[in-house]
Amino acid sequence: MFSLFSSSEKVPRVRRRRIDLGSSHPPYSIYAIGDVHGRLDLLLEAEHRIRADIRKCGRPGLVVLLGDYIDRGNNSAGVLSHLGDSVETGLRRIALCGNHEELFRRFLHDPLGHLQWLELGGHETLYSYGIDGDALLARYADNAAGIRRVLRETIPTEHRTLLENLPIALRIGGYIFVHAGIRPGVALETQDDEDLLWIREPFIAEGSGLSATVVHGHTPMPEPTFGPGRIGIDTRAYASGLLTVLKITARDAIIL
Repeated sequence: MFSLFSSSEKVPRVRRRRIDLGSSHPPYSIYAIGDVHGRLDLLLEAEHRIRADIRKCGRPGLVVLLGDYIDRGNNSAGVLSHLGDSVETGLRRIALCGNHEELFRRFLHDPLGHLQWLELGGHETLYSYGIDGDALLARYADNAAGIRRVLRETIPTEHRTLLENLPIALRIGGYIFVHAGIRPGVALETQDDEDLLWIREPFIAEGSGLSATVVHGHTPMPEPTFGPGRIGIDTRAYASGLLTVLKITARDAIIL
């Protein structure tokens, strides 16, 4: 795997925000949603389930999305548009950054320096905006300025702004929400962004080593996994059709 921060000076580095909402469990439920990967249909259905549960329980809820909204599925552009529309859903949401959002951000700044993204699902994302990635590269070859011009004209400013500003972690009560995981034994505030976006081992086998339970995506499994100090909810939605929602209350954490 190539390094997330390996390439050019053309891409401004961003140290993303960590949000801390306190050590006490909130008086509302938290609903964590796993990796969407362009499946707007599954995201809308998951939010429908959440709204129904909120009505049934008669108490408010906070939705936390764990990143990887784009690539591989067929409607990445639609997912990003939906995430930018907080009024329409009627839900309080915090959307965290995944490694695929960071790769897309870097490609928009320096496409020729980040062509690897296209092989990780970027072709599908560009196609959702009406761009044929192969035709774009064939037309402009080594002309990065031409590629950037097409991208600027096609990718909405709101989507670019969203990619730049997604936070990378959320701590609330006894839980930490993050896309990939935690470097074991390292405090959240001193974690490296690259680990929070990309790590698998030793986190998957060992957990975080922190007192909080880490809720994460990134490492796909056929079903949600309850590991040492962690709960993984990436169930490969783009291929399986299963987008997992984890409901957390002061008492327990269950699959909704």
